Amino acid sequence: MGRPKTAYAIYHPAQENRTMVNPLADTYPPLPEGKYDIIYADPPWDYGKKMQYDKTTIKAENADFRRKIFISSASFKYPTLTLKQLMSLPVPAIAADDCLLFMWTTGPQMANSIRLGEAWGFEYKTVAFVWDKMVHNPGRYTLSQAEFVLAFKRGRFPQPRGARNIRQMVAVRRGEHSVKPLEVISGITQMFPAQRKIELFARCNYPGWDNWGLEIPNNKIEIKSAAELSHGDGSCPSENR
Repeated sequence: MGRPKTAYAIYHPAQENRTMVNPLADTYPPLPEGKYDIIYADPPWDYGKKMQYDKTTIKAENADFRRKIFISSASFKYPTLTLKQLMSLPVPAIAADDCLLFMWTTGPQMANSIRLGEAWGFEYKTVAFVWDKMVHNPGRYTLSQAEFVLAFKRGRFPQPRGARNIRQMVAVRRGEHSVKPLEVISGITQMFPAQRKIELFARCNYPGWDNWGLEIPNNKIEIKSAAELSHGDGSCPSENR
């Protein structure tokens, strides 16, 4: 048997083997009871099995595909959900009458994010945070270097309000796949220190926050101030993901 003649013959079986599967019978665990004033979500967006790859898939760059072909996908890291599945989650049941939703998204998922926020009973308001990852990926239009946190509102603005000087732009070098900078949840906490808060699809565990997801560690991680975070890498410690 010779080497496969196409990159697809190599990376398609690898894709099937590496795709993460939800171990639960249901889509996710049941949401907690009660109402929250602040909801912070990092949805596991489905990209339709779209993968990232590099020049190792090009025969001219990798003769006979003798070098290992690089492929990457969000579904290799965690079980992803389609927009329809995300919209079906009963998030409105845990939202207070006056509630803010902060939702992570990427450029390709921007329109779906607004649809999802509206399906959960919120009105899109603005881009709350822009994360400059300080490392770029290949993009079809421009080099991809940023992710976004959109702000949605249901009812009135939750009161009382805390800090009003939280910066929109967060520049923290990207770490491991999908790990988000602590500056964002730190900023939200400073803006709304007294409100009841929950993180959805959580992979860390923060004081003052309830959380929900498949990968929540037991121990709490201190949310540092912006000054303290500036001396670190600004990400959730890997041993706690």
